[in-house]
Amino acid sequence: MIAIVYPQLYGVGGIARYLDSFLANLPSGSPPVTLITGASVGTPRSYPGVDITHIAVTEDRGSLSLWGLSLRRLLTRLHEAKRIRCINLHVPPLIPGLLLPPNIPMVLTAHTTYLGMSGRFYPRRYYEGQWNGASLAIKMWMERRLLARANKVIALTEQGRAEILSYGFKGPVVVVPNGADTRNFVPAPDVAKTIDVLFAGRIERRKGSRAMVQLCKSLLGARPGLCISIVGYGEDEEWVRRSLQHLGAGVELAGKVSFHDMNGYYQRSRVYVSTSYYEGLPGTCLEAMAMGLPAVVWDFLFYRNLVLDGETGFTIAPDDTGTMTAKILQLIDDPLMADRFGDNARALLSLRYDWHSLARTIVGELETVGHAAPSQ
Repeated sequence: MIAIVYPQLYGVGGIARYLDSFLANLPSGSPPVTLITGASVGTPRSYPGVDITHIAVTEDRGSLSLWGLSLRRLLTRLHEAKRIRCINLHVPPLIPGLLLPPNIPMVLTAHTTYLGMSGRFYPRRYYEGQWNGASLAIKMWMERRLLARANKVIALTEQGRAEILSYGFKGPVVVVPNGADTRNFVPAPDVAKTIDVLFAGRIERRKGSRAMVQLCKSLLGARPGLCISIVGYGEDEEWVRRSLQHLGAGVELAGKVSFHDMNGYYQRSRVYVSTSYYEGLPGTCLEAMAMGLPAVVWDFLFYRNLVLDGETGFTIAPDDTGTMTAKILQLIDDPLMADRFGDNARALLSLRYDWHSLARTIVGELETVGHAAPSQ
C-alpha cells in the first residue's frame, strides 16, 4: 500500500544506503511496499515483503524527466487499482517528484536541501556551493513546489527540520534519524588496527574536502608514521589526490567502496574523522560508531545527539584544524579512552539509531498518511 520512490538505489550514496537498511529491516506486519527505482546494476536487490519495479534511468536531467513521466503513469495505474495509498519520495534528485500524480498523498523524506548544500543555511559561509545564483534559485523553487505537494516531511535531524521550515512549509515535519544495522556492523576486536584515521564519504567541498587535506597534512606533520585512509569519491577527488600525493604511503585514497566492503575498513581503523560542513545524517559516521569507533567531527547541528563531546568522540569548532589534530592524536595515544568512547558509541547506536526500531517508526509515519487517504 506504500510506494517508495528513489531512482538511484543501486548507487553507493547515502540515500541508497538508507533505503537498503530500511527495507532490510521492515517490521513484520508492515503494509505491502512497492519500491520504484532505476534499472538494476549487477545483482538486483530483493527484500521480504517488497515488490521492486525498475525503470531505466541515467543521471542526466532529460533521462530523469522521462523516468518521472514513466513513474507518473505507473503510480496512477497502481493507485487506480487500489494497490497503493501513499507515496514516499526521497530527495534529491528533485525532478521525478515534480511529475508525481497530484491526487495521491505523499510523504517527502528530505535527506538534504539545496539551501543546506549551497552553504547558505549557516550565518557564516564555510564553503561555496557549486551552483550559480540562477541554478540554485531554480532548484530551491523546485523544492518549494515539492513541499507544497507534500502531506508530511520526514527530516533526519533537527537541522534538517529547520531547513524545511525555512522554506515556509506549514505541514508536519517529523525527525526520524538515519541509522545503522547493529546486527551487520559488529566490532571485531581481534582484527589488527592498521588504519589510524579513517575518512569516509563523498569527496566534495561541502563535505570538507579542502579541510580534510589540511588536516591530513597537520596529522602527518605532527606524527609522520600515521596511516590515514580516505574512502570515497566525488568532484573534488582529483584535487585531493594531487594535494596529498607528496605525503606518499601515509595517505591511502581507496576510491569508491561497496557497502559490504566498508566493514573491513571500520574493523581496521582506530578513529573515524569527518571535516564535513554539511550532511543529512552521515551513514558512515553511524556505521563507524556502531563498529565501536570514536568519532571526531566539526561541531554542527546535524551531529548533535550523535557525536557527544567527551563521551562518544569529540566535536571541534569548524576549521580549528589544530584542535582537531590534537584530539585525534589524543585518542590514538590513549587506547583506553578510545575504547571507552567506542563502547559508548556502540551503546548509543543500539539505543537510538538501530534500524530495527527506526524502520518501525518510519512505517508508522507513512501509514498515518496512507490511512488518512480516502479510498477510491
